[in-house]
Formats: sequence, C-alpha cells, structure tokens
Amino acid sequence: MDRSIGTQAVAQGGDKYRSHIYGEGEKNTKWNFGAPNYDAVNKLFEEERSKEWPKGSLEETVQNLVKTFEMELFHKACPEDFKTINTQKFTLTVNGGKPLSMEELQKVGGYNAFLQSSLADRLRAYDPSTETSKSSHHKFASAFPRGFALEILEVYSGPPKIAFKFRHWGYMEGPFKGHAPTGEKVELSGISITEVDESLRIVKLEFIYDAGELLAGLLKGPVSKEFESDTSPSSSLNCPFLKGV
Repeated sequence: MDRSIGTQAVAQGGDKYRSHIYGEGEKNTKWNFGAPNYDAVNKLFEEERSKEWPKGSLEETVQNLVKTFEMELFHKACPEDFKTINTQKFTLTVNGGKPLSMEELQKVGGYNAFLQSSLADRLRAYDPSTETSKSSHHKFASAFPRGFALEILEVYSGPPKIAFKFRHWGYMEGPFKGHAPTGEKVELSGISITEVDESLRIVKLEFIYDAGELLAGLLKGPVSKEFESDTSPSSSLNCPFLKGV
C-alpha cells in the first residue's frame, strides 16, 4: 500500500519514516522491483497528513512501524530480510477472513492479500485469484504514480496489543483495469489490531476496512474502447454494484 513506484537505486542517508530501508542492514536485501524510493509519497504524506505526531510518541512509533512493514511487504523478496515481523509466527487477517501465514502472503502478494473477498467471482470489481503479485503491483503502481500514502489517525492501546485507526490516500493519475485516470483523490480508512513481541516485531496483524472505498474511486473514469467488450469474470464491468460509479 504505502509504497513508491520507482525502482531507483537506494541512496545512502536513510528514510525518516522507514527505519529499515537504508544502510548496512539492507546491503544484501533482495528486492522485488529494485530498491524503492519513497521521496514522492513522503512529499504527499507531509503535505496532506491531518496530524503530525510528536517525535518519540507512541503514535509516531506505530506509524513508522506500519510504514516500514508495508515497505517490506511490497518490496522485499525474501522473508529472512524482513525486520518488522516475527516470520515464524506471523499471520495477517483482513476483514475476518482466513489468516495468512508469511509463506502464503509471499505467494499471493500484498495487494491480493489486502483485497481478499468473499463475494462470488462475477461480483468482484477486483479478483485477487486472477492476479499475481507482480501484476497486482503493476496495476496499483500505475494508478497511483505518486504512491498511496499512510497516516495513523489514533492509537487506542499500546504494545503488546496495539489498536489503531489509519488512513490511506493517493491520486488516481494513471489508468486502472481499463478505466481512465480521474486525477481525483482516492482514500480509505480502517482499524487495525496488531500484536507485537518484545522486540516490537509484528506477530499478528488484523485489518478491518471497506475495500469498496478504494475500488470505487479507481473505477470512476471512463473505460477505454479495448476494454469495453471485456465480459470475462475478472472485468470490473461485470460488477453490478460498481457499474456507473
């Protein structure tokens, strides 16, 4: 989610929101799409965040932990390179669905994991089962060329069980599944309950949010001609709830 689009080489100097992205600790890291650059999404975050948390506060710590986790999830190729999670115990649950282990999560990819759905195939505006980790990343990266920013709005409890409210947003300045870019802001908010170990590594992560907030914003634009005749189950045109959004 909160991720960069570019595949530029990582420059030394560090990222102030993602503590594990630079330095000696990453010199042997294997990246999915090349080492990420977060300059554009950091700029978007700083210009449009609703709150600026005090340095060293619980809220800032949680925000940076989640940002770093998302960077690792979308960009790191090998579980052994992850520093924000306990890879042996980790599970991810989205909207009460099936908990995914680290191995399962690596297989399906970040976007496909976050967009799991219990809807019938013909009703899905986005079908994770028809996408790979690479294809899903390309679709969302194209739609949000400046990235999809993240901020923590509230933290309700501290470790070891952290409950917080979050907000994600970006501008649809590129196409998505045949829909033309609108240039409009697309955002979603939700709740997370996160369990961490004594080293502040994530053990269990649960997200609760309405993915329709994200998908509806991405399907507003007109459909290009080459997609108009697409009647496959994976086409967003087949979702009766999102036609004409």
